[in-house]
Amino acid sequence: MGSILRFRKLCYVEAVKCSSGKRNGDEKKRENVEKVGKKQQRKEGRCIDSCCRVIGYLCTTWWLLLFLGNFLPGLKAPADSPGARLKREGLTGFHPVVLVPGIVTGGLELWEGRPCAQGLFRKRLWGGSFVEMFKRPLCWLEHLSLDNETGLDPPGIRVRAVPGLVAADYFAPGYFVWAVLIENLARIGYEQKNMYMAAYDWRLSFQNTEVRDQALSRLKSKIELMYATNGNKKVVVVPHSMGVLYFLHFLKWVESPPPMGGGGGPSWCAKHIKAIMNVGPAFLGVPRSFSSILSAEGKDISFIRSMAPGLFDETFRRFQTMEHVMRVSRTWDSVVSLIPKGGETLWGNLDWSPEEEYNCSSVTKKYQLTSILSNSNKTDLRSSQIKAATKYGRIISFGKASSELPSSQLSIFDVQEDVHQSVPNNRCGGVWTEYNQMSKASVQKVAENKAYTAKTAIDLLRFVAPNMMKRAESHFSHGIADDLDDPKYKHYKYWSNPLETKLPIAPDMEIYCLYGVGIPTERSYLYKLSPSSDRCNTNIPFQIDSSVAGSDHNDKGCLRGGVHFVDGDGSVPLLSAGFVCAKPWQGTTRFNPSGIPTYIREYQHKPPSSLLEGRGTQSGAHVDIMGNVAFIEDVLRVAAGSSGAQLGGNRVHSDIMKMSERINIRL
Repeated sequence: MGSILRFRKLCYVEAVKCSSGKRNGDEKKRENVEKVGKKQQRKEGRCIDSCCRVIGYLCTTWWLLLFLGNFLPGLKAPADSPGARLKREGLTGFHPVVLVPGIVTGGLELWEGRPCAQGLFRKRLWGGSFVEMFKRPLCWLEHLSLDNETGLDPPGIRVRAVPGLVAADYFAPGYFVWAVLIENLARIGYEQKNMYMAAYDWRLSFQNTEVRDQALSRLKSKIELMYATNGNKKVVVVPHSMGVLYFLHFLKWVESPPPMGGGGGPSWCAKHIKAIMNVGPAFLGVPRSFSSILSAEGKDISFIRSMAPGLFDETFRRFQTMEHVMRVSRTWDSVVSLIPKGGETLWGNLDWSPEEEYNCSSVTKKYQLTSILSNSNKTDLRSSQIKAATKYGRIISFGKASSELPSSQLSIFDVQEDVHQSVPNNRCGGVWTEYNQMSKASVQKVAENKAYTAKTAIDLLRFVAPNMMKRAESHFSHGIADDLDDPKYKHYKYWSNPLETKLPIAPDMEIYCLYGVGIPTERSYLYKLSPSSDRCNTNIPFQIDSSVAGSDHNDKGCLRGGVHFVDGDGSVPLLSAGFVCAKPWQGTTRFNPSGIPTYIREYQHKPPSSLLEGRGTQSGAHVDIMGNVAFIEDVLRVAAGSSGAQLGGNRVHSDIMKMSERINIRL
């Protein structure tokens, strides 16, 4: 870019030198206009170069710090790894282990592409150095997109999951995902003959991983092979994040008859699986999926937007960043698998939620009033607290008033009433999003004094992203089953929803919910109309209102940058990670007919004390938990043959049990 601009400057200067000194007024004016235009182009070029340099410097600095903190000898505080310590105690691997990565963390490589991807055959497009993202961003985005009609490969493009343990050991150089756990498993005797990474294309719907890649069939065959070649020892499965939902889908698929299922029969799981250790499980989805589909952002993006509004709010140097991100992510059906499940019964309504008494400023996070007040003061405080309680059930609110007003004062969005207003607005060009098909009146109608719950927010998404939702909802469901014996629940769209499917008949199998707590996690959002929603250069009319923060004691800490926070692991709220193990699967229920033993193992988050500690050995964060010493020890002990009872049963630090009691669900 700099060379081109210098060349143009040289040509321009030479032209001026060679021209005659006699010019009329019109020629001078024309020349002045040209000079201004060229100066603007040079300025834009310099801005682009500067932006790329800043991004490069930040990435280089980040990787350097990770390298110093994790690799250089002498700089990292010496620590005895759990694997080495347990090996000295005589612990050795017993059960084969299968690792199932979640969304985003698995690598993707190119097998066929457009001419712009020349030289990238079998090179990583996702996971790794991300060099191609900076070198050819539009080409890179095009190859990460799926077909908007089928949810499969676009014509002429084939991107596939990277196979083997390297698929998700590191997400980027120096940023581990599974690498630490793999290393510790290796210390007690594991290698590729008894450890397997079940990599899959995380962009696809779960059933489509089988349709396109036979990923479910290969997973079934691999588990059977590991079982047979390791002395008929049952397998321990360790899925992470969305991989938990993927493996839940597999449990039903493997038992179901073909062509929809794998034909393993009702006893397959009982024969082949010893334990399922769900890490950072997103069983009930994550509220962030709503904001991702609605405006392609979360708390991090909204913070950057507030610090540098021109970067995302307008067409930044002719590259509409957020619109491109939305265009690509709306082709990924897997995003819809993370939409909150259970509706208002689980996530709350306009006036109630299981976390409504959560206190962000409390160190112990206990839901109780002080016992030293008089009865009258108790009454006054209780009424005051109820009045000011955060209404987390309003997952999407347009304006702070809509997040606090009594439900009777809110407008109700009716899709049937407003659908006729979705008239194509084709005068806006640029990057295509489904918002191009909405009229300005419809945009206003969506935001006008409205708040949306887990139930009505799905209606909202059907309104603003009808193509995506129609395609993806043929693969996923988000309700609660009234009758699990209804034949309709034999369809694969229900298999990844723990509230619409039964666990297998495998009373000797064990299920664990392993997750971190003590980190503020996104729960609900305050939105506003984008400042440029009336102009054509921005095709996303809504954005998180990052200027909104808590105004009273109850909001302080819970509401920051237009986002309400609750307890969790930084990505998955406590409700989604722990409720299923705490109630629907606890004991013999209609969701767990054979009474599979279920355990909750929580890890209280403790941030690293210094840079030399890397990402921390006691972290409870969604990905960093993979380096948590206590977590690794739990996995290694189960893999070596220990039961949940031998681990000590449940280990609970949070209020998940109290929250579960507030949820009225038929068991």
